[in-house]
Amino acid sequence: MTRATHYIQLTKPTIVILVVVTALAALAAEGFLFASPLQAILIVAAIGLAAGSANAFNQYLDRDIDSVMDRTRVKRPLPLGQISPLGAFVFASLLGALSTAYLWIFWNLLAALVSASTILFYTLVYTLILKRRHYYNIVIGGAAGAAGPIIAWAAVEGQISGYAWLMFALIFMWTPAHFWALALAIKDDYSKVSVPMLPCVLGENRTRWEIIAYTISLLPLTLLPYWAGWVSLWFLLPNLAFWIWYMRATLRACVKEKSKQAYMRLFYISILYLFLFFIAVAIDGAVRFFV
Repeated sequence: MTRATHYIQLTKPTIVILVVVTALAALAAEGFLFASPLQAILIVAAIGLAAGSANAFNQYLDRDIDSVMDRTRVKRPLPLGQISPLGAFVFASLLGALSTAYLWIFWNLLAALVSASTILFYTLVYTLILKRRHYYNIVIGGAAGAAGPIIAWAAVEGQISGYAWLMFALIFMWTPAHFWALALAIKDDYSKVSVPMLPCVLGENRTRWEIIAYTISLLPLTLLPYWAGWVSLWFLLPNLAFWIWYMRATLRACVKEKSKQAYMRLFYISILYLFLFFIAVAIDGAVRFFV
């Protein structure tokens, strides 16, 4: 791998892609993606830089436990010595500064403030404070990963609509179940480094029921956009089908199988579910813009 690849790994590219997709979908729903595609892509790139900055700061602060956990010690560039801690800190700072400056100079202060606040929230509130202190760390910390749609909407509108807040809410409520599926699969890894993830503190049974509850909570958030008149049946019908499929996978993993393999399968299914949801958001936006 090249040195550039190591720095890209520092940003957690899979998470960045998820954030970028949700931001793009928001701009499709708003119509800006189709009216000004180049400018929309630049906004989304800035949001991707903000996400990469937050993730790089996360790896910088977590480098001690990442060097011990089986899942991270052979994959991440800091435990492997491929990047120095100072290099990681400077890189994270540059990404955050570029993102904030671009959004402020070319768009507006609100978008820049939300973006910068997201980086600080994920770095300080989640990584530095909550992650090693409370078993609901990811519930609160998930707000950072949900910010893509509201940053995008703030950039082009100068304010944040109810629809953008609903997208934020869905990602926020999706995150705990998604992450706890992984936590169930690698519970021993977290116990080894004394990180109080939910299954380590309150047990696997409580975690399974929490996953089911949070997955159920996605149903009203799927229905609400149609009830509010923000979307058409192009959005509602496929997303109801996606939710039923995701709910069945959740019940299969948490009620029937209860195995590491099932939890990991659910973890990846949850990622696909979020992609499908926001693809439906984008398609609905395209239909309403062009038809």
